[in-house]
Amino acid sequence: MTDLDPPLRRYLADLVAAARDVLGDDLVGAYAAGSVGLGAYQPGRSDVDVALVCADALDAGRRRELVARLRHEALPCPARGLELVVYRWEVARSGTPEPGFEVELNTGARMPFRATWAAADRPVEDGLFWYGLDRSILHQSGLALLGPPAAEAFADLSPADLRRLLADALRWWLALPTPPGDGPAPGAEDAVLGACRSLVRVRHGVWLSKVDAGRRLVADGRPAAPTAAGQPADATGDDGAVGATGDGGAVGATGDGGAVDVIGRSIAARAGGPPPSGPEARAFQRRVLDEISR
Repeated sequence: MTDLDPPLRRYLADLVAAARDVLGDDLVGAYAAGSVGLGAYQPGRSDVDVALVCADALDAGRRRELVARLRHEALPCPARGLELVVYRWEVARSGTPEPGFEVELNTGARMPFRATWAAADRPVEDGLFWYGLDRSILHQSGLALLGPPAAEAFADLSPADLRRLLADALRWWLALPTPPGDGPAPGAEDAVLGACRSLVRVRHGVWLSKVDAGRRLVADGRPAAPTAAGQPADATGDDGAVGATGDGGAVGATGDGGAVDVIGRSIAARAGGPPPSGPEARAFQRRVLDEISR
């Protein structure tokens, strides 16, 4: 942890201490995931993703006490917010694609508070794919704050489950409303770079940060395979935002040269440059979905 941003390092130490106060010997491990685990944490921009592993199921009282101790009002998060998930050891080690968590907490100065007390309470429309993918990243790159190495605490997904969850994630993104017009769309860079990370994981078997994944695809020389017969993959056309007609000429604009440009502008947007348009981001995501779904 010595290379971490000092406020983040102190925060993670305090978080682990508070979790141990609540869970005692039932706390098997604590792991930083996401941008922290992948070495891409940006103060002021990134979230803090943490997974706790407990020995046994938590009763309602300890779940609520854990949330009370770790929410932003009790333990201020120095980042945009904390995304914390607690798993039982047997779930973390199972390689299941299911959510399987004990409690989930989102909290922060710039993050809406939400506590979810059981996996069954997670709304389907919010996506159930996050957890299996997060545990796959933890298996590869989790930073152990307490307990055994992350690769021992978390099993990876099977190849089939990995592809299915990545495709589910892309379909979830594609179902969101596309920002209108052809101008720069804030957030489009995250859509593009998230798709890059998914494609790199499928092609190369490694999880990278979003920016590093974009650079890897550009270096590959083939950012994403064309959609079949020039048509967008899984386009619904239901709301004019996801279908081909809603994107105008964007699909044709994302050949290899266009895709390289979209990725480059998405990377530059992380440093304050203008992001791609919504239709450009959607067209790129559909190309990635088409390749992952084959």
